[in-house]
Amino acid sequence: MKKNGRSKATVKDIAKHAGVSTATVSRVLNGTNNVSPKTVAHVQASINELGYVLDTAAKALSSSGSKTGNIGIITPVINNSFLSTLLEGVNQYAITCNYNLLTFALQGQASIRNGVPLPLNESNVDGLLVFADKIDDRTLSHLYRHQFPVVLLYRSPPPGIDFPSVLIENKKGTYKLIEHLIKECGHRRIAFLAGPDGNHDSNWREQGYREALIDYGIPFNPELVGFGAFHDWKAKKQIEKWLTEGLEFDAIFAGDDTAAMAAIDTLQNSGRRVPDDIAVVGFNNDILAKYFTPPLTTVHVPTQEIGHTAVKQLFHLINDEPIDKLTPFETQLVIRQSCGCLLNKHHD
Repeated sequence: MKKNGRSKATVKDIAKHAGVSTATVSRVLNGTNNVSPKTVAHVQASINELGYVLDTAAKALSSSGSKTGNIGIITPVINNSFLSTLLEGVNQYAITCNYNLLTFALQGQASIRNGVPLPLNESNVDGLLVFADKIDDRTLSHLYRHQFPVVLLYRSPPPGIDFPSVLIENKKGTYKLIEHLIKECGHRRIAFLAGPDGNHDSNWREQGYREALIDYGIPFNPELVGFGAFHDWKAKKQIEKWLTEGLEFDAIFAGDDTAAMAAIDTLQNSGRRVPDDIAVVGFNNDILAKYFTPPLTTVHVPTQEIGHTAVKQLFHLINDEPIDKLTPFETQLVIRQSCGCLLNKHHD
């Protein structure tokens, strides 16, 4: 079966591949009990291998060949100014192209395992923006095989999957930030609040952190690496743990501005002065960063422009136009008061 030029597995295909009847496949998909566990596992293996996805609403689209007039974005469940700025950039461009933006926020990952459809798919969107790791590699592979338009944000594509990717230069920006803390501010014990495990941006920011320490003769200390997860209360818990344990540090590099502002608030509530006692720096240059007390030293990321670029690439895919496989964005150091280096000239 073909749908808008994309191959799709059917129940009949699954039955043939598994060597069972279509009725048996239907019973497995419907979760009925009168199928042996061995047969269920066998059918499930065929479902996963062929990439079958339950998608009843898409049948209407396949007959008409029409487009939905929607694009989608799958994001993490985070309510912060960074994500709001990104969505604003995406939505602005979508509106100019007479498209609606559908959003779906997830705690974990979206996956087509067990024949469960993605929340945003061919039945309701013409293309999809995927934030970081919000869709697992198996599902990305399925979408790629079926030529569904996808653009990845803040991550590289998995091996063998040639989706366009919009990234930022994390390592260089972090290196400059840590170098500033060491050279200009005199800090030596710099703690790092890492982002989520396996996160593309967090991994590269840690690389920049480590390389700057090495280049300035400061041994890497794993005790100074904690878990902030780009999240306020997780950063708060980590700072409280460090303070309770009596860990000594004179500066904190938070993996993003949300964690940085939570760190400042937690330190101040514990009686520490920022930056007099402990400096704090972040990453992203969120809209609230310069209004915080003290104003936050951070790394500027052109988040709204990234949103524009990603959705522009997505429309190129939807319309079978030339695309850029990789779009990297440079970052820029923004020096304010939270690092403890009161320079004559601040970059806002």
